[in-house]
Amino acid sequence: MTPPSVGSFMASLFHRLEGDLRVLDAGAGVGSLLAAFTAEALHRSRLPLSIHATAFELDPDLATHLRRTARDCREQCAESDVGLTHDIVAADFIQAAVAELQSTRTGAGRFAGLTHALLNPPFKKLGASSPARIALRRVGIETTNLYTAFLGLSILLLPRGAELVAITPRSFCNGRYFRPFRELLLGQMSLERVHVFESRTAAFAGDRVLQETVVIHAVKRGGGKRVVISSSIGPGTDDMRARSVPRHAVVRSTDPESFIRVVPDASGDDVARALLGLPCSLGDLRLAVSTGKVVDFRARAYLRREPGPRTGPLVYPAHFEGGVVVWPKTGKKPNGLVDAPETAELWMPAGAYVLVKRFSSKEERRRVVAAVFDPSRVPGEKVAFENHLNVFHHDGAGLPRRLARGLAAFLNSSVVDTYFRQFSGHTQVNATDLRALRYPASDALEQLGRLVADPALHQDEIDPIIERVLAHETALG
Repeated sequence: MTPPSVGSFMASLFHRLEGDLRVLDAGAGVGSLLAAFTAEALHRSRLPLSIHATAFELDPDLATHLRRTARDCREQCAESDVGLTHDIVAADFIQAAVAELQSTRTGAGRFAGLTHALLNPPFKKLGASSPARIALRRVGIETTNLYTAFLGLSILLLPRGAELVAITPRSFCNGRYFRPFRELLLGQMSLERVHVFESRTAAFAGDRVLQETVVIHAVKRGGGKRVVISSSIGPGTDDMRARSVPRHAVVRSTDPESFIRVVPDASGDDVARALLGLPCSLGDLRLAVSTGKVVDFRARAYLRREPGPRTGPLVYPAHFEGGVVVWPKTGKKPNGLVDAPETAELWMPAGAYVLVKRFSSKEERRRVVAAVFDPSRVPGEKVAFENHLNVFHHDGAGLPRRLARGLAAFLNSSVVDTYFRQFSGHTQVNATDLRALRYPASDALEQLGRLVADPALHQDEIDPIIERVLAHETALG
């Protein structure tokens, strides 16, 4: 049920809408995208000869509205002497598409001769043993969400030269679980346009959307060398920014994760150059990052609201305060974990660690929120970190304190926040994302730790210090 303003924008991105058109809409709802596609085709200077729409919708009530929309579109086309036919399919798109792709007569069925795909696919996680995941594996698609399943199947069904426009969450642009989909998309399609709706609610005001939304336009096996990157707060606004960039600026050939980076303005290029010019990976620093070991619902029997004689400190994101861990804290979260044989694998030795929230709240200014766990502030010989934290460590143990302070200051900086937003449009910060960053050398991080040691310094005062350190490190790199 795509808002009309969004559907109109999406349809306007197609390059060619002439001749005999065959459009696929998988998960069509009430037919908003079919209506937008028809209206756009009829407003082009060269009218199509005909339109055939293949639309999938399982919900019988929505399918009733979809058929009514298709009839309205047919009448609208008839006024311009354009024939429109439609195939409304009340079946599971995944199963139908997989059957088509496995058929020895591929290209001869209802998906034959597609010229366009216009999609607002459903968004829902897929279990590893779900029928959909099992079916998708039969055609070589490995994905964790319905929306990338719908896009992946559509990509495989399209013939060379066909165009695809889709609106989806931005989560596929980064993250380990979406890497197979990114490889499929980038291997089969040529990205022509990536548009970001920066507001999490403007495009879909009635939905609980926790991340930015993107519209992508791509051509099957196209050979374009440039991509238009654009952004706006929401549809129907006058704040759109757009520019054309080389394809390698969107997906870097040296990036093993194939992150898709969206940089709507030239100032973002300066930030990217500064970060990419840094000399070190985490491996170079002999550091690692992993998620906290305590999954609280699994360890519920060993959690304690207050620390006691048989417990050790347990740290949650709620313990972050002013860039450090403040423990214990009164609140909803436990402060202690029972030290027992059953929890032996959940502990890390006492030491200085840098922690990053895996999920930042929408109210926080920064996407990456880091804090230092300082063992001088928290007593004990060991510590446990809850699973909503990413933990920077050295071979499972702590870091030098000054290095930890510098690393946390670097991660909390405006420049890292700006760079991170170029490939991540949601509130989740994955360990994979943190591993993909470049870092200053260890001596520069320690110098930074010394310079920002004053607890009275505000982040706005720290940022210029970090920029000077980064400028020096980039020049060295």
